[in-house]
Amino acid sequence: MEYEFRRNTLTGTVLATFSMDHEALGFWFAEELGEDTDKYVEICQVIAQLQSSRLPQWRWVGKALSIELDGEQARVFANELENGEELEFEESLSLYDGESEAFCGLEDFYDVLVKWREFLDETR
Repeated sequence: MEYEFRRNTLTGTVLATFSMDHEALGFWFAEELGEDTDKYVEICQVIAQLQSSRLPQWRWVGKALSIELDGEQARVFANELENGEELEFEESLSLYDGESEAFCGLEDFYDVLVKWREFLDETR
């Protein structure tokens, strides 16, 4: 999983770009987590609890994207995926959902989370 963090020098907004099949992670970091230090600390604490098996799973519902964590993986997904509706396509067509849902290992997610915080601290 490759990623890049950038800050627009004119507007100050942050952007996270992730490799194919992980784009939803980029949207989540930039749009949902952003520069919220309290949420960052909470998620780090949750990950520690998940890794020590004191918590089976955790979910945070954001404005457009949500995140689910368990002891092994992180899942970021568009809230509209949870409405239960299934889209049907012709056999030759398929839906690309890399921008609406992404999975990665919990340790990898934690590593990116730490890098995100370091990026924000360096670019303020």
